[in-house]
Amino acid sequence: MKLLIEFLIAGFFMVQTASANELQLGQLAPDFSLTDQHNQLHTLSKMRGQWVILYFYPRDETPGCIAEACSFRDNIVALQSSKAVVWGLSVDSNESHAEFATKHQLPFTLLADKGGKVAKEYDALLDLFVFKVAKRHSFIIDPEGRVVKIYRKVDPKTHVAEILKDLQALQSRQ
Repeated sequence: MKLLIEFLIAGFFMVQTASANELQLGQLAPDFSLTDQHNQLHTLSKMRGQWVILYFYPRDETPGCIAEACSFRDNIVALQSSKAVVWGLSVDSNESHAEFATKHQLPFTLLADKGGKVAKEYDALLDLFVFKVAKRHSFIIDPEGRVVKIYRKVDPKTHVAEILKDLQALQSRQ
């Protein structure tokens, strides 16, 4: 048992190191296609012409994830007024997302990245070998499909206000 715990701890620190392929500002956002809580397919490259808020979160129905999702919900009108689309993404299933969205009346898309492939491309995957979970990271993607803001340290309670402020600043430059 002690060996297993040491292995998991070592794995945790290995995945915390910076990736050589870490996403950079100005880079085209890695494209993907995933299904949502209604089993509908969404493809990032088809969102060109719109601002996309892509937020990764660890698990449905955990306190921080509920707080963050409800903050997006409570600010959805301001986000939509800024011509932004919100996509939440975790390794949970479509069914789990459907229950989460219904229970908390979430008016935005929740994408199921069951294997963690997309989270890994965005350096937002915590892979502990036994289980995978998305890290709480967010990205603003501009209408040209470029990553224009990266959030690696997110406070679920204040994050949406920060995104709105940054989105307004980014849009005023265009």
